[in-house]
Amino acid sequence: MPTIEGALSASGLQFAIVAARFNGLIVEPLITGALDAIGRSGGDAAAVTIVRCPGAWELPQVVRWVVDRGGVDAVIALGAVIRGATPHFDYVAGEAAKGIASAAANTDIAISFGVLTTDTIEQALERAGCKSGNKGFDAALAAIELANLRRALTAPKKKK
Repeated sequence: MPTIEGALSASGLQFAIVAARFNGLIVEPLITGALDAIGRSGGDAAAVTIVRCPGAWELPQVVRWVVDRGGVDAVIALGAVIRGATPHFDYVAGEAAKGIASAAANTDIAISFGVLTTDTIEQALERAGCKSGNKGFDAALAAIELANLRRALTAPKKKK
């Protein structure tokens, strides 16, 4: 049975990391993790553009702008939304997720979701490289695989 997969090779790929400034203590290690994943996968630092936006709420709009601008094979959306005492968390986290999913569904560019949604700052720190790995690294790996999967699916079929 034929299997089509995306390789974990960043060689030759162009990336945009769209990163929220809000909760920078968490987001900066996510960016570092994403850059590490790209480098370990054969990518070139010169092939990465980091685009900063105010917060997670703004990520979907900026991701869409980056896609519309062109010149990238993959966009990695990074941010952190930490629950507080008000329903603000639910609105921001939900709309960021829906907006990024909508952007992904409406483009041929690979988009990965690296927005942490946690109850506490401790949980966020754990997911930004302390105890639970680095979700920025994971989001970059997903973007690499998706970009290569798209290439594999759109490549001309080989004749037998």
